[in-house]
Amino acid sequence: MQALTPDTLIRHPEGCRVVSSVDVPAAAGAVWNIVGNFAGFPVFIPALAHIEMTGSGVRSVRKKLFKDGNVVIEQLNSRDEDMMQMTWSLIYTSLNIGNLWAAMQVEKTGPNSSRATWTIQAEPWEGEPHTLPAFQAFLQGFADDAMSNVRNLLS
Repeated sequence: MQALTPDTLIRHPEGCRVVSSVDVPAAAGAVWNIVGNFAGFPVFIPALAHIEMTGSGVRSVRKKLFKDGNVVIEQLNSRDEDMMQMTWSLIYTSLNIGNLWAAMQVEKTGPNSSRATWTIQAEPWEGEPHTLPAFQAFLQGFADDAMSNVRNLLS
């Protein structure tokens, strides 16, 4: 019998990179209170029914339940309150996403203005290389809609 060795399905994705930034006419702390709340994404992503959290802080896991029945489970990898940034990785999803790493950060651009940036690095679970542009367009549209909602909430 062959000895088992450590393995994992979670790895750095290579498929595509999506960046969505919005300038918000609000203090950076107010923006971070919204986009930096790992359990609070339903506030700016209307497609989410709710989020169930397990644990808190780094290593916590969120289960995002979408109104259409899809599920996404992600783990918080890093979080820095002072720098207003966090990263997370996909553990499971019912969507056609194989691996996904994401980051959210907020930077102060003025006394009452800031920029929120959501970066997603992901690859599809299934599909040929020619399907990558449609996958990337899906992710970009999703992130752009969510970040536009953040701007609208604080404008």
